[in-house]
Amino acid sequence: MGNNLYNQKQRNQTKKGNVPAKRVNIVRLQMVKECSVLYKNRVIRSPEDGYELFKQFLGDVDREHFVVACLDTKNQPTALNVCHVGSLNSSIVHPREMMKPAILSNATGILIGHDHPSGNPEPSQEDINVTKRLKEVGKIMGIDLLDHIILGEDTFTSLREKGHM
Repeated sequence: MGNNLYNQKQRNQTKKGNVPAKRVNIVRLQMVKECSVLYKNRVIRSPEDGYELFKQFLGDVDREHFVVACLDTKNQPTALNVCHVGSLNSSIVHPREMMKPAILSNATGILIGHDHPSGNPEPSQEDINVTKRLKEVGKIMGIDLLDHIILGEDTFTSLREKGHM
């Protein structure tokens, strides 16, 4: 009989009313600009540049915010998106949530970052594992993960510089 999608008998039953029809939505995907920030450096050339961009964007938040910066071929940020807001001390983020804005903005690379409200920017094992997983997903999708920046109080940690990428 094969795959149900192509099963002629089942399609005929649906036409006859034996099985209720399934309504399938037709959708359009688009990015919506909420606001913008003026980034004076224009290009991400170092982890410090990424830190400055994320710090400017996030300001003082009271819980973990996981952010993706979408980059063009010249490493210029084209979009920022908060992919996940966690609790006071954790944030579980899924790769699809990180890649969604990158795909919609036609990014060739991404820079990810999140804050540690404790002020200590040292990566947890979960931070390291998420970074490695996102790096693998990016490689498959053709979207390069340049770095993962963890923001602390007036300081940061680059997972690339720490050798976790």
